[in-house]
Amino acid sequence: MTIRTILVDDEPLAIQGLELRLQAFDDVEIVERCANGREAIRAIRTQKPDLVFLDIQMPGFDGFSVVSGLADIEPPLFVFVTAFMQHAVKAFEAHAVDYLMKPVEEDRLAATLERVRQRLTEKRSCEETERLKEILSEVAPDAMPETAGGEEPSANRFEKVINIKDRGQIFRVEVGDIERIDAAGDYMCIYTADQTLILRETMKDLEKRLDPRKFQRIHRSTIVNLDNVKSVRPHTNGECFLILGSNTQVKVSRSYRDVVARFL
Repeated sequence: MTIRTILVDDEPLAIQGLELRLQAFDDVEIVERCANGREAIRAIRTQKPDLVFLDIQMPGFDGFSVVSGLADIEPPLFVFVTAFMQHAVKAFEAHAVDYLMKPVEEDRLAATLERVRQRLTEKRSCEETERLKEILSEVAPDAMPETAGGEEPSANRFEKVINIKDRGQIFRVEVGDIERIDAAGDYMCIYTADQTLILRETMKDLEKRLDPRKFQRIHRSTIVNLDNVKSVRPHTNGECFLILGSNTQVKVSRSYRDVVARFL
């Protein structure tokens, strides 16, 4: 599997240094180098890379502006490169695979690329499965497995307790005690009545472990436990707010209102 990669940084020496370190990885192919955000947006739209190493602080369009400027297409995987630790949280909020501190360390780069390979393998596997389903539905529709129309999923297949390694400890959290979950890249913030824990897992994978009759996504980066919803407060712009048991207010985006309405 070749990882088609674009490097973006306004400092030529930074690009040269990263390119030199990437030479140790045979599966990384650098298809373009960009000196600013506008060049990066054009290159990503044209080249359709698998991965982009993206500097955060650049004149004009910074790294986060580049991600926003690609909201209308299927984005590549992003690894943010920064000289400032305070950008790390925002990088994960922008759904980056990882972030690297300058100067980039070889061991840290190797770990990042391993995460990239895993994400690309999962993505390509899902795409291949969907293609096979489409082909099968066209050439042999009778062979497609039947879905149980309207049948509720069995609660037994979902997690009752989640083990979370945080701050050097392993916490066993009862799923029913979870109030809400917020995503920050590949990290999940798990909120209960009395604590907040950090779980290293994607929202997509975590959703598969939770009963959808109780846990619903109400925003691109938020899941709530519907059993903890006390009330709903409409908003004039078509959105609404859920008031949870802890009196926390969470916004339901318009694209998820219909989903949540079926359960409330």
